[in-house]
Amino acid sequence: MDEVAGAIADPVRREILLMLRDEPLSAGQIAARFAISRPAVSRHLRVLRDAGVVRDAADGRRRVYTLVTGPLDDLAGWLGRLTRPSGWQQRFDALETEVHRTRRERRTTAPENTDKEIA
Repeated sequence: MDEVAGAIADPVRREILLMLRDEPLSAGQIAARFAISRPAVSRHLRVLRDAGVVRDAADGRRRVYTLVTGPLDDLAGWLGRLTRPSGWQQRFDALETEVHRTRRERRTTAPENTDKEIA
């Protein structure tokens, strides 16, 4: 997971992943979309490949890259743990819900105050 987090820390690599989300692309197609050198793009692709988030395959003389989401899913799961409430927070939320429900029930089942006419 650390290698995946490091790989997506760079904005160029994140953009490459977004590009590969829709379709596999050759290294040349990817490089054409950036204002950096082809060797620099190649280094970014190597980092992504080493982290396991892209896979490459030979297609004649071209290298075609495909997105691999499994390692990203693992990282997303870990990040989700940071954004979900802690175990205690969930218990406090449940308690608050129960208190509101009990108050509402008491209001609806309480006998109505009837004023008797005094003659």
